[in-house]
Amino acid sequence: MPCFSSLLLLLLLLCLYNLSYSEALNGGFSVEIIHRDSPQSPFYSSSETKFQRVSNALLRSINRGNHLSKSMAFPNTVRTTVIPDFGEYLMRYAVGTPLVKVYGILDTGSDIIWMQCKPCKKCYRQATPLFNPSKSTTYKTIPCNSPTCHSVFGTSCSSSTITKHCKYDISYLDGTFSHGDLSVETLTLGSTNGSPIPLPRTAIGCGHNNSMNFKGANSGIVGLGRGPVSLINQLGFFNSKLSFGDAAMVEGHGTVSTPLVSIPKHVFYYLTLEGFSVGSNRKEFGSSFSRFGGEGNIIIDSGTTLTVLPEDVYTWLESAVAHEVKVKPVEDPNHVLGLCYRGTLDELDLPVITAHFRGASVLLHRMNTFVEVADKVVCLAFQGTRSGAIFGNLAQQNLWVGYDLRKNTVSFKQTDCTKM
Repeated sequence: MPCFSSLLLLLLLLCLYNLSYSEALNGGFSVEIIHRDSPQSPFYSSSETKFQRVSNALLRSINRGNHLSKSMAFPNTVRTTVIPDFGEYLMRYAVGTPLVKVYGILDTGSDIIWMQCKPCKKCYRQATPLFNPSKSTTYKTIPCNSPTCHSVFGTSCSSSTITKHCKYDISYLDGTFSHGDLSVETLTLGSTNGSPIPLPRTAIGCGHNNSMNFKGANSGIVGLGRGPVSLINQLGFFNSKLSFGDAAMVEGHGTVSTPLVSIPKHVFYYLTLEGFSVGSNRKEFGSSFSRFGGEGNIIIDSGTTLTVLPEDVYTWLESAVAHEVKVKPVEDPNHVLGLCYRGTLDELDLPVITAHFRGASVLLHRMNTFVEVADKVVCLAFQGTRSGAIFGNLAQQNLWVGYDLRKNTVSFKQTDCTKM
């Protein structure tokens, strides 16, 4: 499935890859991405209206955005600022031998894969059965002296006198945590040629004591960050390609690319944003809030709905957009967003906003920049903050977005996901 939609009309095609795999795979790996508010999602609530889902998504985005923004200003706390239950997309995959199907929250801001396992000292409720490692012929715990154990933050050695193995302990600012055994197991993903692709000896946390503030039906977290045991970096050991959608390569006419900025001890994906344009007006993006010398001044994130900007940039952007829209603004009925208009996305004459990344100018159309928050009320999908910046998933709608972790670039290409 090349594009994904929900009742919120949040369309995102996200492609992460580490260059080519063997020709036998004919296109690499693919997994189904499900928006958390889609009817296919275990989070879906039929009792909520479309606009209640929009409001909840925006509030989650604001909370997540505040935490991620703080991590840019205070990098020493980055290991505990991931808010996975605010993630907007789920990944369906299989684990073990025989296969057990599970859901995981997809998070580019997390650097470990973990799931709930039996026996469970404390587990939150999930729709699918808990994974039982004793029933899998490919499950093994990782020894304490393993390089993998030492590469993961917060590991320790078990107290067992028989088999000393690696334990992990991960916690998050919202109270979510997972404690358990760091293990290797076979993960199985789909492929673009229709055949399942097993990934043997993938490092994964088998959690026996877990808590998540949002009582969802997911099995755990699928970390896609830059840490050594994220799914992306583990796929790198296979010199492989992970694709979300029909093909991962973002190339051809109209493709623009910008450098990924590596920041030591940070798992997030950072880009350098040079400014915004609205019509002929341009605002340079200041870097005084960043500790990284202006490089890597914005996180690109799949789990944050809104685009979060420093207060001065947001204020300019709101004013520039208001100048272009020849309609009187109205208040957001949910009191969340700052600039709103009465009408629909199709009815209103809304300006194109250009995000000027280093070497790549990305056009943001009305679907990327405004969201319908109530019947015939649309609001600018940006938020101001006192520190940090995030390029959220609304801004990535109807774009191919490719992360090339060997060339250290992110590429963008305009597309129409509804016609694919």
